[in-house]
Amino acid sequence: MDAADIQGSADRWAHRLSRTEASARTTLGGLPIEPAYGPADSPPEDFARIGSPGEYPFTRGLHSTGYRGRPWTIRQFAGFGNATQTNQRYRAILGAGGGGLSVAFDMPTLMGRDSDDPQARGEVGHCGVAIDSASDMELLFDGIPLGDVTTSMTISGPAVPIFCMYVAAAERQGVAHGQLNGTLQTDIFKEYMAQKEWLFTPQPHLRLIGDLMEFCAHEMPDYKPLSVSGYHIREAGSTAVQELAFTLANGLAYVELGLSRGLDVDVFAPQLSFFFDAHIDFFEEIAKFRAARRIWARWMRDVYGAKTEKAQWLRFHTQTAGVSLTAQQPDNNVVRTAIEALAAVLGGTNSLHTNALDEVLALPSERAASIALRTQQVLMEETGVTNVVDPLGGSWFVEALTDQVEAEAEKLFAKIRALGGDTTMTAGILRGIEDGWFNGLIADAAYHQQEAFESGERHVVGVNVFTDEFEPPLEIMRVSHEVEREQCAALVVRRAQRDQAKVDASLRTVLEVARSDGNMVPPMLDAARAEATLGEICGLLVAEWGAYTEPARW
Repeated sequence: MDAADIQGSADRWAHRLSRTEASARTTLGGLPIEPAYGPADSPPEDFARIGSPGEYPFTRGLHSTGYRGRPWTIRQFAGFGNATQTNQRYRAILGAGGGGLSVAFDMPTLMGRDSDDPQARGEVGHCGVAIDSASDMELLFDGIPLGDVTTSMTISGPAVPIFCMYVAAAERQGVAHGQLNGTLQTDIFKEYMAQKEWLFTPQPHLRLIGDLMEFCAHEMPDYKPLSVSGYHIREAGSTAVQELAFTLANGLAYVELGLSRGLDVDVFAPQLSFFFDAHIDFFEEIAKFRAARRIWARWMRDVYGAKTEKAQWLRFHTQTAGVSLTAQQPDNNVVRTAIEALAAVLGGTNSLHTNALDEVLALPSERAASIALRTQQVLMEETGVTNVVDPLGGSWFVEALTDQVEAEAEKLFAKIRALGGDTTMTAGILRGIEDGWFNGLIADAAYHQQEAFESGERHVVGVNVFTDEFEPPLEIMRVSHEVEREQCAALVVRRAQRDQAKVDASLRTVLEVARSDGNMVPPMLDAARAEATLGEICGLLVAEWGAYTEPARW
């Protein structure tokens, strides 16, 4: 069949479509999609844009063997109560076959406050684990050899002092810095765009991130000090394209930060990782992941001069979409999570967290967490998805949608750079944060999604279609307020037992270095070793650099 025959067949099919069948449809993110796709939508000459698995531009994955060589890491996100309680959950996850740990911190920790801070009242241990000092970190990983397990920590504002407490805990296990392998989120840009957990204005945060990148490049080559997060941008209401574009733009700004420190892009770029949302629009998510790898590889090679494949690789963790979960008919969430997890796998994720069915109501119960873990294990062990590398590669629809996502993301890159006078990605991001540009786009996207739901255009099973009059009650996990009292009491004892002179001296050094251009990681690490608390370290820096308050938007 030649090109004319192919076009003739496509024309005949289009003519046979009824008006209903040809009606316009879009992805969840609003991208227009055709009723069907054919060779003209992804012609053979476009193969260079797709490539082979393990070859530039890595559309089809980073490794030529895909999951046949190594499956994705099952990394379940967990944290609640105090460090001892969360340690028990971690041991259960590892014992049940989990391959890595991901730490959820409570709100006081995320905001750099101690558990006995008046503003922490009522929040200790409720949305994650409370960490006040290196002793808590030591308890958190008690019996878990940090030299043998990879650990991800989801925290950005106080990421550097938390990292120092983690390193101090590893030292107490006898683990050398160079043996540590894991990921720290540290992504402050997405905090200003979406999650709102910052401490200072952007510049001091960028200084700390640069210091951390330098430290890890020299001391901890296997550790990833930056996990650029699109997850929180998507959960705030963005479209898939916005999540992709804003996340990669943030990542490119951090590359510019590393280059400004004189670091070799081929050395520090492999230490960057990414964190994406896997939402419910199956094919849009797969296209997003494939486009992300291709865009990143091209920009790293052509714009920032990365020469090695590893410096061009986009490695990413995925979490299924929390915002897709429903309180109504919560058992349906198991199905949603499985579909989202499959999209992440077919998109080539490097590691994966699957949400629990009750997570829309509370922290996961042990049973719900077990089902979430088993969901990944069924995908990995029973479905055959690990047998073929990029099984959807070459699909006319998937390749066309990947191109469409990429093109829309590039349009947003151009707008971001224009905000900064077409100088650097960093300048555009800082201006966009200052002007509320990112917040405005995300808010508009969230509004349109809610409008589609309320009008009935978008269906959510169990909520606005196929609803039930009666639903059996669901037992959910509740964190006792005793946790807060016990954590505060332990903190009092810890302060009384430490060498206060050593703490004071270490904090003075932190302040001295903060007033210079020195690297902040070594003095913070000394403070962590001395059992200075998170609130003491962060409070000192807030007093020196000033707290950040988001400007009012009208």
